[in-house]
This record gives sequence, structure tokens and C-alpha cells, in this order.
Amino acid sequence: MSTEHQEFSHDESHQGHSGHHGHGLSSKPDWVPENAGAEFATRVSLGVQPGGDVRHQGGVKRRQLSLDDYFNGVRAGDMSILARAITLIESNAPGHQELAQTLLTRLLPFTGGAMRVGITGIPGAGKSTFIECLGTRLCEAGRKVAVLAVDPSSSVHGGSVLGDKVRMEKLSRHPKAFIRPSPSGGSLGGVARKSREAMLVCEAAGFDTLLIETVGVGQNEVTVRSMVDCFFVVLIAGAGDEMQGIKKGIIELADLVVINKADGDNKPRAMAARAEMQRVLHFLQPATVGWSTPALAGSAVTGEGVDSIWGNVEEYFEHCRKTGVLQERRKEQAVEWLHALVHEALKAKFYSAPGVKADLRHVEQAVADGRLPAVTAAQQLLSSAGFGI
Repeated sequence: MSTEHQEFSHDESHQGHSGHHGHGLSSKPDWVPENAGAEFATRVSLGVQPGGDVRHQGGVKRRQLSLDDYFNGVRAGDMSILARAITLIESNAPGHQELAQTLLTRLLPFTGGAMRVGITGIPGAGKSTFIECLGTRLCEAGRKVAVLAVDPSSSVHGGSVLGDKVRMEKLSRHPKAFIRPSPSGGSLGGVARKSREAMLVCEAAGFDTLLIETVGVGQNEVTVRSMVDCFFVVLIAGAGDEMQGIKKGIIELADLVVINKADGDNKPRAMAARAEMQRVLHFLQPATVGWSTPALAGSAVTGEGVDSIWGNVEEYFEHCRKTGVLQERRKEQAVEWLHALVHEALKAKFYSAPGVKADLRHVEQAVADGRLPAVTAAQQLLSSAGFGI
């Protein structure tokens, strides 16, 4: 993926202002190495001058893309149009949603060819570092890798950090990679509501490997399981007993378990944790029929064991294709997704109904005070929404 550099031209007409030269302002910022070449495109531009006017540069409005523009750009693998297509899909504007669904319908015949891999893990396990290491190696081996990294949205203000492009700096510069951080919006399992559609667009753009990084861990990771072919969990040794409860909730969903940070002084502990996890997996029912979930160890920092981990992923896909598990799983996921969309649409329609908006707060208060049974309250609200039961 080509990295965009924002270039600021140095205005020579203002170099005579000693006030600026006195502060050591030069045509290159101080973070650029002394002998740097043309690859460092950033330069410093003088702004407001003493006694001068503020200089404004008129913004350039981006051209609106048509359905054909989106379709042809995505199919050609144009990264900028791919990014705009995903933005279109994520938009809640009615006009955008209609165009997005038409685009998805046209792209659908060109989807389904990628390996869809979901990656989750406990906080601090180094998921982003691991994904960058794995993604870079895959790109260097000739694969086209799209990373859909879902960042947590704050439950307080709804904001999201979206820092995966910063954490995956090396991978983000690779021409065969595409990284798309999206806010989770507090959705179940930390997976953005539009992640499934984003996966389809990336497949239509020619990416053969999709890595879906999810937020956090817990029972809700079943949402992740329902949208990928292969699901693996990244853990670390010595996370403490407080993590055991978290582990139990997702290990049964995993097709691979990876103990990360198996390097330096921590390597013996990581190998011991791998052996312990392998014993645990022996007593659990595998997440995929006919596949024995392995416990593996590796280091995202040194790269040791990462090739072996991906080798296991390829063995897993070979098994799933031969047995027909992959095809059946994708059919089931498509039907599950249909029902999820219906539930979501019904919920939105219910809470936006005028009768529900008018009665909801009073009914909630009555239930909270014990004046109204919850079942009766639910029936009352459903009746107000026109869903008579």
C-alpha cells in the first residue's frame, strides 16, 4: 500500500524574515535525517507572518464517484477507490446505503476467493504486532493481504483511536497490503457492523488473504467466528489467573491457539504455556469437524515460528476444502448474516416508532420501580410500535 505524504512547499518570498530564521526554521523538519533523500517528501511551510495576512489555500472538493467509478476502481485494485467504497458502505446515509448495496450486488460474483482469518486475543498479547509480522511475510511471499482492524469505540463518548495504521507502520507501506481501521461502535464482539461487506469489497479488489483483527475477548467472539473461515486466538505466557476465565470463553471457538512473545528470557515460559494449552485442547471438542486444534508458539518480534503458524493455517484450509467444511460453513454464515440483518432492522424500526419513543421512558421507569412486569411492559411497547402480539 502506497503511503500518502502531505507536502508543504517552502515559500521563498518570506525567508528574509529574521524572526523565523532566528528560530531555526528550515525547509526540512527536524525529524528528517540529515542525509535523507527524496523519499522524505515533507517540508515546512511558513504560515502567518508578523504584520502579514493569514494565507488560505482553497480546499479541493473530491469528485463524486458514480457506481461505475466504484465498481471499476475496486476491480482494478485502486487502493484509494477501495477505501472510498468501504467508507460508502459504512455510511448510514440512506442515499449512500442504497448505492452501497447496488455496488455490493455487482461485486458479489467476484467475491469468495480469499482466505478469511479472524484473529483475537487477550489485551497485551501483541495482536497488532503479530498481524504486521505475519502480513509482511505473506506480502513478501506474493500474497495480497487486507487487514480489517476494528478499534474499540468508547462507551462514554463514542470516539475511537483508530491507531492500527500507526502500529502496523511497516505493513502499511507494502504495495500488496491494505489496512483499514474501523471503529467498532460498541458492536457485539468488537466487530464493526459493516465488516462483512468490507470483506467482500476487499475480495472483489483482488485480495487473497483477509486478516480480521478484533477487539478484546469473551463469549461474544462468536460473532467473529460467524464471519471467518479460520479463527485463532493469540495468548501470552504468565497472563495470570484472572485471564483464565477469558481464555475458557474463546478456546472452544479457536482453530489455532498461538502463544506469542516466545523469545528471549520469556521463551521457556511460552513453550511451557504452549504445552499446557495443548493438554487442555486435548479434552475440548474441536471448533471445526475433523480438525484437531493445535497450540503453537512464536514471536512477532523475531519472526521465529510465524512461518510454521501460517503453515498450520494452510493445512487447516486444505482440510476444510477437501471435506467440504469450508463451503458449508460459508453457506451457514450467509444465512446467519441474513437473520442478523433482519433482527437489526426490526430493532431499529421498533425503537424509532413514534409510540415507542413516547412511552419508552415511562415504561422503563415503571419496570424499574416494580410497578409493571417486564413481560407486560414489552407487550405494551410492541403494541405501541404496531407489532401486536
